[in-house]
Amino acid sequence: MQNQPLAPYAFAGGTAVVTGAAGGIGTALATQLARRGSSVVLLDRDAAGLQRLAGRLRSEHPAAGVHTHVVDLADRAAIDACAEEVLAAQPRLTLLVNNAGIGLGGMFDQVDLEQFWLVMDVNFRATVQLTHRLLPALRAAPGSHLVNVSSLFGLIAPPGQTAYAASKFAVRGFTEALRSELAPHGVGVTCVHPGGIRTDIARNSLVGSGVPADEARAGREDFEKFLTIPAEVAATEILRAVERRNPRLLIGTSAKVPDLLARVLPGRYPSLLRSVERLAAHSGRRR
Repeated sequence: MQNQPLAPYAFAGGTAVVTGAAGGIGTALATQLARRGSSVVLLDRDAAGLQRLAGRLRSEHPAAGVHTHVVDLADRAAIDACAEEVLAAQPRLTLLVNNAGIGLGGMFDQVDLEQFWLVMDVNFRATVQLTHRLLPALRAAPGSHLVNVSSLFGLIAPPGQTAYAASKFAVRGFTEALRSELAPHGVGVTCVHPGGIRTDIARNSLVGSGVPADEARAGREDFEKFLTIPAEVAATEILRAVERRNPRLLIGTSAKVPDLLARVLPGRYPSLLRSVERLAAHSGRRR
């Protein structure tokens, strides 16, 4: 089968599945998808958050179909059951956005393996499992699209982020290989690498069991200062990339500059990034 250029993705009349929909980028994506005329299938473990979002979307966009599924993406059996429910109710899917994720702060020797594997389960295995279950429906819908949200830490791997970086590098590799496999079938694929998006990820991140409380608090506060890009801006860029069938999206200078350094100076970028951080901190104190 020959690869043909895909036409721009059509949102109106489509059906989009979004994971991690109850907050942050997921909520912004669901809102903008409904505004563009898509039906939305919203997945999250936060039942109350899903209910609030669904109620608002149904009020603002009464013509759009809004469906919710409460699911814990760390639970393999729950994902399978949820996928069956989604396909039974909406057999025609045109967009899947694997957005859900959790963080874990702490050096490798400060986290236990149960925490490490939980991050891998939610961030990587759930992405693979849900994609595998829903892929036949995407392939059956001409012009469909898949989005997997990796991270800035799927481009660079800083200390204290072994589990998160491992999971997001895995998402990146999985997505890039899958893109080549799906191109002949007319399914577009985008891998997204957000920089510092203003969400609750820092507040909700797990902390390594061996991390002292004061160190964890300081790390969370420093990370929250890095989160400056509104989730709505990130969602707009993601949907623009979907429409244009862009294979790769970096959101923000905070993702683009480290990516450039990692590609140009792969062995030296950690020290260069630390120098930039020190300079920024010094500049901030002077102001």
